[in-house]
Amino acid sequence: MIFGAVPVGAAGGGVVAHAVRRDGLVLKKGDLVGAAQIEALRAAGVETIVVARLEEGDIGENEAARALATAVRGRNLRLDKPFSGRCNLFAEVAGVFVADAAMIDRVNDVDERVTIATLPPYRTVVPGEMVATVKIIPFAAPRALLEDCVARARGAPLGVSPFHPLRVGVVSTLLPGLKPSVIEKTLRVLEARIAPAKATISRELRVPHEIPALAAALADLAPGCDLLIVFGASAITDRRDVIPAAIEAAGGRIEHFGMPVDPGNLLLIGELGSGEERKTVLGAPGCARSPAENGFDWVLHRLLAGIRVGAADVKRLGAGGLLMEIVSRGQPRESGAGGHE
Repeated sequence: MIFGAVPVGAAGGGVVAHAVRRDGLVLKKGDLVGAAQIEALRAAGVETIVVARLEEGDIGENEAARALATAVRGRNLRLDKPFSGRCNLFAEVAGVFVADAAMIDRVNDVDERVTIATLPPYRTVVPGEMVATVKIIPFAAPRALLEDCVARARGAPLGVSPFHPLRVGVVSTLLPGLKPSVIEKTLRVLEARIAPAKATISRELRVPHEIPALAAALADLAPGCDLLIVFGASAITDRRDVIPAAIEAAGGRIEHFGMPVDPGNLLLIGELGSGEERKTVLGAPGCARSPAENGFDWVLHRLLAGIRVGAADVKRLGAGGLLMEIVSRGQPRESGAGGHE
């Protein structure tokens, strides 16, 4: 691409690089200079103008932006009409935004003239929300450069994994001193959390905070539910504690205990059954009783969108995992009183 100031008479076919406003004349950035524009510029006393000219092998900014946006577009995304070298992508459904950060880096590493920006991976989105934008910085990009970018984007498209109306089974364990009002509030908070996915609490049980009672409750709920959540009267402190032990007693296994997200450190992920009958069991951390965002939300949203969460996924949540403090928390981080929820 050729770029620079030229005499007005030689500007034909160029693209206006900087807006021109003089004596009623307005030429916007990106306008194509033709005979009429040259005449108007001369009439306004303009002698030179900065333009960009495409060379052989160049692709115009809008065409280039659309080509790359099309290459990275995956399921449940739509493209907007490109303008000023930009092409935006929008969610078509409610769900969780899925993006391969390594792919984004590979494309952005090619050349400063071609860029992609997205929402953070696994962010929840609603229909019509912008999730990504492709921007060609100058007025054109060389074809070879664009083809390199498109090649690097292959195999890792952006997309939205849609929410599913799961049937959620809930078990609340009981100890003396735990008020029924706390459990009722917890259920209301959970209903609000899963409402965007149109998921529902299909069954709810309350049992003593004991291994046999909880194991029996989980076995009872599993056949009619898609996801199981346990709110313990006491937080899980070890893999041998009541909730993980009950999951194993019911024939399940523990996928992961602990989470590098605070609040949310004491989350537990387990499973009952196998194959198509496999059901995820979440041992909720104490902070899940609060409507404030915490690590429980991050895992719950993925599960509601049909995204399996394993130990490796949880371990990669630490960067950005320090969330805002919950004022009502029993042992705030800054107190130095300890690490239990």
